[in-house]
Amino acid sequence: MRNIVYTGKGGVGKTTIAAATALKAATMGYKTLVISTDPAHSLGDSFDRELGSSPVAIADNLYGQEVSVYGDLSLNWEIVREHFAHLMEVQGIKGIYVEEMGVLPGMEELFSLSYIKKYNESDDYDLLVVDCAPTGETLRLLSIPETFGWMLKLMRNMEKYVVKPLIRPISKRVGKLHDVVPEEDVYNQVDHLFSSVEGIIDLLSDGSKTTVRLVMNPEKMVLKETMRALTYLNLYGITVDQIVVNRVLLDEVDGKFLSEWKEIQKKYLDQIDRTFSPIPIIQVPFFRQEVVGLDMLEKVGEIVYRDSDPLDILYREEHVNIKKQDEGHYIMKLRAPFIFDNNMEANIVQVGELMTVRIGNYQKGVILPAFLAGLRVSSANYKEKWLVVEFKKKEKDATKSE
Repeated sequence: MRNIVYTGKGGVGKTTIAAATALKAATMGYKTLVISTDPAHSLGDSFDRELGSSPVAIADNLYGQEVSVYGDLSLNWEIVREHFAHLMEVQGIKGIYVEEMGVLPGMEELFSLSYIKKYNESDDYDLLVVDCAPTGETLRLLSIPETFGWMLKLMRNMEKYVVKPLIRPISKRVGKLHDVVPEEDVYNQVDHLFSSVEGIIDLLSDGSKTTVRLVMNPEKMVLKETMRALTYLNLYGITVDQIVVNRVLLDEVDGKFLSEWKEIQKKYLDQIDRTFSPIPIIQVPFFRQEVVGLDMLEKVGEIVYRDSDPLDILYREEHVNIKKQDEGHYIMKLRAPFIFDNNMEANIVQVGELMTVRIGNYQKGVILPAFLAGLRVSSANYKEKWLVVEFKKKEKDATKSE
């Protein structure tokens, strides 16, 4: 199954491009599902159809879905939600909606990720198009599995070694304790949710199945955010295979007001070409009418893809490169463009086989291969869009080898 993920700064038209891509693929005979993970859904508006929390048929081979966190809560989180509500009642807190108690930070992202994994495992579709939330929320979505990974491990160990054998048996004889100790079903449901997204980063970083396509407008602030997004996506090993520049004013557009905007856009279009090359860049014009409905989306799809196949991988790039210099001396290169351009600071911390790379507000844990785990990070520099990390033997090991 092929996955295409669309993201970009809010308001650039990524939902339109995602919908147009899905329609183009469907008309070529691919069974296609397009889902929106943005809490402020506009996918249904783009198709001019009402969509729901499960796939809805839009046209031949084309289905749409708007992920609903509240709909998923009732199906996958009810037991946990009831436990939260019970805890509040025990504390004497009244008047709190159970739905609000159940929505924890990051849950929208977790449910969205679980759907991506679910549809890939079912293999019911040829193509999954994901219309993501604006860039910041999308990047947070990518960091969710790593952020919650330690929590899941802690909860599993607590249930296995402490709660189940010790605390729960005692709580059955102590009323106040029984009121606050979760039943086994609560742990099982939490475990099920977090387990449903395990391995999702491996799926998203598999460039043969998944690519991200960034949508932007030719404007300064959008350009800067797109540069940051590309850097962070590279940090997670995710391939960006296309840049779509939307709402470009054509040469035939006249008028003094618009001519000044055309000059501004031209400056940034040139900068976009220089900045993101060799990633393929496509320009989509600013249409004279609103892009809503299948007919207009079909026109957008024809401009973006022409005679090419939307499922093709349009660009491939290497994210990690490791080379041996000599015995006990290696160089690891991590692709991280635009660190200096956006004044982002890169920090590296190594603990055994785990190396944590933090760039700006995001971090990624890198499991080092065995031949690097026994070495230490001796230096890290930025060179030609790569973060270059040097590994050498620890001083004691180097002395012994001499």
